[in-house]
Amino acid sequence: MSSSCRHNDAALPPPPAGEGWGEGVSTRESPQAERALSRIASFDAIRPPPQAGEVKIARGQISHMLSAALLMALATAAAPAHAFIAYVSNEKSNTVSVIDTDSWTVTKTIKVGQRPRGIDFTRDGKFVMVAVGDDDTIQMIDAKTQAVVDSLPSGPDPELFAQDAAGKTLYVANENDNTVTVIDLEKRARLGDIQVGVEPEGMTISPDGKTLINTSETTNMAHFIDTNSRQIVANVLVDARPRFAEFKHDASEVWVSSEIGGTVSIIDPGKHEVIGKVNFEIPGLRKEAIQPVGIGMTKDDKTAFVALGPANRIAVVDVATRKVTKYLLVGQRVWHMAFTPDEKYLLTTNGVSNDVSVIDVAAQKVIKTIQVGELPWGITIAP
Repeated sequence: MSSSCRHNDAALPPPPAGEGWGEGVSTRESPQAERALSRIASFDAIRPPPQAGEVKIARGQISHMLSAALLMALATAAAPAHAFIAYVSNEKSNTVSVIDTDSWTVTKTIKVGQRPRGIDFTRDGKFVMVAVGDDDTIQMIDAKTQAVVDSLPSGPDPELFAQDAAGKTLYVANENDNTVTVIDLEKRARLGDIQVGVEPEGMTISPDGKTLINTSETTNMAHFIDTNSRQIVANVLVDARPRFAEFKHDASEVWVSSEIGGTVSIIDPGKHEVIGKVNFEIPGLRKEAIQPVGIGMTKDDKTAFVALGPANRIAVVDVATRKVTKYLLVGQRVWHMAFTPDEKYLLTTNGVSNDVSVIDVAAQKVIKTIQVGELPWGITIAP
């Protein structure tokens, strides 16, 4: 798919950057601490004098020790959560932006190949894989040195990819030759290809690793592939231009976004049929401007977040009812997303405004905007 049809949409202005938060910690002793000190003083008044060699601790010393302990406990409680590292592929600037989620700043920009899109960590967290479409390969970034150190073979114009739970096999959608390439990650060798529909893009694998799903943009299908035989076992017709697929964590459903169709199709993976759809409606926006792409599902399978492209919004969907409960205004042309491992935050890539929006998952609120490279596309966060 050409960049011209992705990033030229008319869009609303990006949301303002979120403000910082946090309160100061008082060093005044709490009522509980004062009561404890009072009790210590009472005990001191009735206890016998110290024996030879015994050291009596003065009330002032105890007060000082208790205050220090209280302050240490408060400081520990107020300490920031462990910072995670996010990697964002910038399709036009041919770079990957590295974001520290403690400071919410870009700490490094890594030069990669031409037109980076799909991006993900290896299961062991040692490498970041990025599909550089115009170079027809998957580059590997060392997570420690944050430098490109190797590459993996793929077909022409790799876009998205999925790996098995063990991190041994990688499946890559090659947009230009209508195939899925199978790669041995340990040997870094190509094992073969699977012929699929026209313009393959979306890739996901079932939790048990037995079923791979690829979506083809032009054929408008979700292809169900047996990972053992590497054969297509079912083709499910969905709405126009399917872009992304996501399994529920309990494997009971597959959600497929259709960019031009403007819907998310919900597929029963056992029956290989569409059992429901999520529809979107935003007052003041044309239906054509609502174009679902990326999907993120919470670990409890209760809430789904759907990127709506040029609508500049993330839809919050109740998974049980399949109804939108809220729309969150983010940057322009929102594309893909990733949760932090603790699922406190959801980060989205906004292709036209060249930034990343940070969403507080519990509050369902955008709290920050981070400027990155040109046309941010994919995002992954260290496990």
